Amino acid sequence: MPFADLGLSDELLRAVDESGYTEPTPIQAATVPSVLMMRDIIGIAQTGTGKTASFVLPMIDILAHGRRRALMPRSLILEPTRELAVQVAENFEKYGKYHDLKMALLIGGVQMGDQVKALSDGVDVLIATPGRLMDLFERGKILLTGCNLLVIDEADRMLDMGFIPDIENICTKLPANRQTLLFSATMPPPIKKLADKFLSNPKTIEVARPATTNTNITQWLVPVKGQAFEKRKVLRGLLGQDDVTTAIIFCNRKTTVRELNKSLKGHGFRSGEIHGDMDQPARLAELDRFKKGDINILVASDVAARGLDIKGVSTVFNFDAPWHPDDYVHRIGRTGRAGATGTAYTLVAKEDAENIDNIEKLTGQTIPRLETVPTVEEEAEAAPRSRRSREDRPAREPRRGSRTDAPRERAPSPPRDEQPRARRSDRRPPRDTAPIDDASDDGGWNGPIPDFLSATIAAD
Repeated sequence: MPFADLGLSDELLRAVDESGYTEPTPIQAATVPSVLMMRDIIGIAQTGTGKTASFVLPMIDILAHGRRRALMPRSLILEPTRELAVQVAENFEKYGKYHDLKMALLIGGVQMGDQVKALSDGVDVLIATPGRLMDLFERGKILLTGCNLLVIDEADRMLDMGFIPDIENICTKLPANRQTLLFSATMPPPIKKLADKFLSNPKTIEVARPATTNTNITQWLVPVKGQAFEKRKVLRGLLGQDDVTTAIIFCNRKTTVRELNKSLKGHGFRSGEIHGDMDQPARLAELDRFKKGDINILVASDVAARGLDIKGVSTVFNFDAPWHPDDYVHRIGRTGRAGATGTAYTLVAKEDAENIDNIEKLTGQTIPRLETVPTVEEEAEAAPRSRRSREDRPAREPRRGSRTDAPRERAPSPPRDEQPRARRSDRRPPRDTAPIDDASDDGGWNGPIPDFLSATIAAD
């Protein structure tokens, strides 16, 4: 089915054609006509299916008729993260370039004054995160009584982030007879309850079973030892494969993201990082570098796991097995998008067994293990002596004469001013004793060993 059969305007079809798309994805083909007919929609679709365009395209044509009013947006799109909001804004700019529509972003990390000014001029589309929207609403900087079209995107992610109470509050501020579109990769009971409360006779469109993974993605479990340097070594071997052209590597902790990116750079990889401790301009700049190809590896926390639409990602790596099984679906969904194929590797240590079991139960499939793991031809990274764990330190035989032995009785020393100056020969141990080898633990001492540090034992 071509896009022309969906009922879109000629101007919109022209913009779609110039973007390089010829046929709609299943979620787009099923959703666009119903949205144009002003139906409420529940869209259940995994990431990478073209979900964003399924509501952006019909919204552009719907909003082509009508006029803007100050402080009163005509439509509202709620996104759980700043990155998703920016991505939706990019879609409106790309597909709406032949329409006279104004758009505003309400997200954290951006000057509020610029956002308020955009609202005062009147906007057709307001794309917002719930927290910033409620902040401006409570300040009296925005009115929602003229908003006739609401999109709740990534609803299950909203649930995970605790935004459902905010969304319910926002819905009560909107006109009761509005059109509402709700999209989610999964449909847990709280989301079903939200839909029942705020949608009117919705049409449910499901293009894949909830929580299934994309069939275009080849998945592998990669057994590794628990130590971080071993995981990094295996990861570098996998990154060195010819079919890995661009990759996103997910970690569970922000500190791991920073440490792993530093390690990869030290080994010559063109990598960058994105995590929640970075401010918004820095995160967007790093994403832009990745999209432009200045870097081809992006190390990320789960702040980037959902919804980011970056073309051409060949491979996804789970450096850490995700704690929440649905995060696995969203992480690996960064590859294999829009009909392309991709590969996802998950590094698995012994302690990850329960996480993997939960993932396989959720997705209803057994993930095969990679029998032959590519390795790098080099020694494992050496951690500084002071920072090695006890398990990583080489075992040493206990030294004779150490503190664990019975203490030797020492004759009382004469007062300092009565002690004769010792000759070098006097400092040598007697013939029937042997010196303790302290070369491996002398702390850099270069001179003679003082009396209070010396220890001798009888020779065998």
